[in-house]
Amino acid sequence: MSFVVITDTSGNLLNRHVKDYNLKILPFSYYINGEEHTCLDTDAFNGDSFYSGFRKDVKITTSQINPQTYADCFEKYLKEGSDIIYVSMSSGISGSCQSSFLAAEMLLENYLNRRIEIIDTMGASLGEGLIAIRAAQLRDKGIDIDEAVKELRSLSERMFNVFTVDDLMFLRRGGRLSNLSAIVGTVLHIKPILKGSTDGQIVAFGKVRGRKRSIEVLGEMYRKYVVNPGQQTVGIAHAGCLEDALMLKGLLNQTLPPKEILIVDYEPVTGSHVGPGALALFFESNPGIRAIDTIL
Repeated sequence: MSFVVITDTSGNLLNRHVKDYNLKILPFSYYINGEEHTCLDTDAFNGDSFYSGFRKDVKITTSQINPQTYADCFEKYLKEGSDIIYVSMSSGISGSCQSSFLAAEMLLENYLNRRIEIIDTMGASLGEGLIAIRAAQLRDKGIDIDEAVKELRSLSERMFNVFTVDDLMFLRRGGRLSNLSAIVGTVLHIKPILKGSTDGQIVAFGKVRGRKRSIEVLGEMYRKYVVNPGQQTVGIAHAGCLEDALMLKGLLNQTLPPKEILIVDYEPVTGSHVGPGALALFFESNPGIRAIDTIL
């Protein structure tokens, strides 16, 4: 093994992925009415129950991972003589990525012959998790750390994170939506189409009328922008709307079926910011995909 791959729970990976790919996972924390929780056991997470809680006005807050937590985790593997690739949630929506850089800088003063490489995925959910899986695959193929980092950073730029939400209130309340002027809300059944930008922020770049149409647009964007679908795993994350996720899966398979479609419940930290009814699609595209400014 040439390096250890570490990621965090915002990557939305199932337990089988963590085990099969020998990934090390750091937990984000979330708080329900002030009580701290983590979600390391994704198979036990009940998304329907969690997201119904939003509708009952349960107060849910989140916190980022601090530098000391990163340092404690990283140092364990440095002491074993391993180099590290940490696959991070976007620096554009969380300060945790910067915390990981601070921890790495501090540790490497004492571990001069070791490497800690931070991959800012500029994404979240499976937009992060699929990149962590790729990191593990590269490690298991014997790819050296320099080549792996180069490929993972390229993949982060080409990984399209596109999604729709039922209510922009959650992104606005958490400060996760960068272009507030584009907020369209739910007036007249208008639904926003959002994406991860070139710097990993969340931006609204289109709007359509009606939930069904918003799902169709996600499918149409896949058909237009996906590359080599038969060779890649595509991700779908949903916040308490499995039927919509299955509808989107059907649209993908009707057009350009990928090798695999992975459907997951949005884990609670990321999910609390996008809110109930969020539906996201993650797939590999061409360089420059993050810069597009129109939905079709």
